Amino acid sequence: MAGKLLDLSHAAQRQAFTILVDGFLKHLSRSEDRAKTYVSIVDAVGKFQAGGVKPETLEAVKKTVQDPDNRWMKFINRIVDETDPVYLRNLMLNLGYETFLRGTKTIRENRKKYHCNIPWLILFDPTNACNMHCVGCWSGTYGDKNHLSFEDMDRIVTEGKELGTYLYMLTGGEPLVRKKDILKLAEKHNDAMFALYSNSTLIDEELCKEVVRLGNITFMLSIEGTPETNDARRGEGHYAAVMRAMDLLKKYGIVFGTSICYTRQNIEAVTSDEFLRFVSEKGARFGFYFHYMPVGVNAVPELMPTMEQRKKMIERIRYIRSSECDIEFYPMDFQNDGEFVGGCIAGGRNYFHINSSGDAEPCVFIHFSDSNIHDKSILEILKSPLFMAYHEGQPFNRNHLRPCPMLENPELLKEMVKKTGAHQTNEEAPEEVEHLTAKCEDYAKEWAPIADAIWASEEHKPKSYENYTEEKKAHPELANFEHADGSHGIRSVS
Repeated sequence: MAGKLLDLSHAAQRQAFTILVDGFLKHLSRSEDRAKTYVSIVDAVGKFQAGGVKPETLEAVKKTVQDPDNRWMKFINRIVDETDPVYLRNLMLNLGYETFLRGTKTIRENRKKYHCNIPWLILFDPTNACNMHCVGCWSGTYGDKNHLSFEDMDRIVTEGKELGTYLYMLTGGEPLVRKKDILKLAEKHNDAMFALYSNSTLIDEELCKEVVRLGNITFMLSIEGTPETNDARRGEGHYAAVMRAMDLLKKYGIVFGTSICYTRQNIEAVTSDEFLRFVSEKGARFGFYFHYMPVGVNAVPELMPTMEQRKKMIERIRYIRSSECDIEFYPMDFQNDGEFVGGCIAGGRNYFHINSSGDAEPCVFIHFSDSNIHDKSILEILKSPLFMAYHEGQPFNRNHLRPCPMLENPELLKEMVKKTGAHQTNEEAPEEVEHLTAKCEDYAKEWAPIADAIWASEEHKPKSYENYTEEKKAHPELANFEHADGSHGIRSVS
C-alpha cells in the first residue's frame, strides 16, 4: 500500500509539472509570458525542494530569468526556440523534473538510508562493438565480443529508477550498433533520459524522427577540432560524418552536444574560439571535455597534455563560461571541474560504469571490478568492497584540481584495488593495476605542485552539499593524498 501511495504522489507531481510545462510551451512567442513562466517554474522548484534551496538563491534565480539581456537566459531561450516542441516538452519533464528535481531529492534520501553512494547517473555499454579504430582508444580493438541484452539494460534502468536515478548515458563501443534495443528501452522508460556518446556515423533521418517522437534521447558527438586533427586520430571521413549528423539533429530540433577527448596534439584546435563558434552554429549547445587517459596496454601516454596545456585548459574553460565570452556553448571539463562537483564523482558518488560484460566499474576509465550485474542488484553493487572504498575515500584529494585516484593520485587506486580484491576487466588485453598506475606516476608528481599553486591562489566557497561520509566531513584532513607522517592512502578514524 505504501508503494502505491508513493507512486500516486509521483504521478500527481509529474502531472503538476506537465501542466506547468504545457502552459509554458503555449506562450513561446511572447517574451513577457515566457519570463512569467520561468518565474512560475522557479517557484514550483522552491516548493518541491521544501527548504532544500535557500530563499535568497531562489530570488536571485528569479531575477536572472526575468533579465532578457542575461547571457545565459539568451542561451536558454535560443535552445527553447530551436528545439522541436514535442522533444522540448519531454526534455523538460524527464531531465528537468525527474532527473534534477525528484531524482536528486530521492537520491539524497537514499544515500542516508543505505549509507553508500547512490549515483545521479549510470553509464553503461550496450555493446563493445565499434565500427571505428581511433588511435589510443581501447574500445575499437575489442571487436564484437560482448553485449548487454535488452533485459540487462531494462533491469539496470528499472533498479536505478527505484534509487532515484533517471539519467542514463550509453557508450561502448558505438551504442547505436544496438539502435533497435535502445529505442525500445527509451520507449519503455519514457520518464527517464538517455544520452548517447556516439561517433555519429549511424545517425540518419529515420533515427532522428524516432528521437523526436520519443523525446528522451540526446547525443554527445565525438569530434576533435579541425578535419585534420579529427581524422588524424579517428580516421579519414569521420569529420564529414559528424557534420552530416549535426545538420540532421539541428534540422529536427534535437538538443545535442559534443564529446571531446583533448590530447597533447589537439588541445588548441578543440578549444579555439573558431572551433567553438563553429560547433555552436552547427547546433551543439554543450560539450564534455575529457583529458586523455593512458588506459590499456595499447595506450599512448605521449598523447597526455603537457602541464602548461592543462593549466591553459583550466583558464580556457573558465573563460568560455564567463560573462566576458559570447559563444553560445556550455563546456564541462571532466578533469578540471572537480571544484564544482566536489572532486572525483566516480564509484557511484555521482556516477559509475557498467561494461558490456556486465562488470560494474567505478569509472569508465578504471577497468577494475568486484561485481557484475548478472550476480548482484545495483544496490548490492554500490555496497560492494570496491565501491565502498570509493565512498570512504572521497574526496581523494582536497585539491579538486587533483581529483582522480588514477591520474593524479595513482597510489590510491593501487591501494583500493589490492584492498578490495578487485580484478581487472580490460577486454582488449589484461592490464594489472601496477601497469596502469605506473603510466600516471610521473604525471601526478609533475602536476601536483602546479595544481597546488593554482588552488592556493583561488578563493573556494564551501558547498552546501558534498556527499562525503560523515567522517570525512568531520575530519577533512583525511582526504589528502599525503598524510602528515609522510604515508599515503585511505585512512579511517579509530
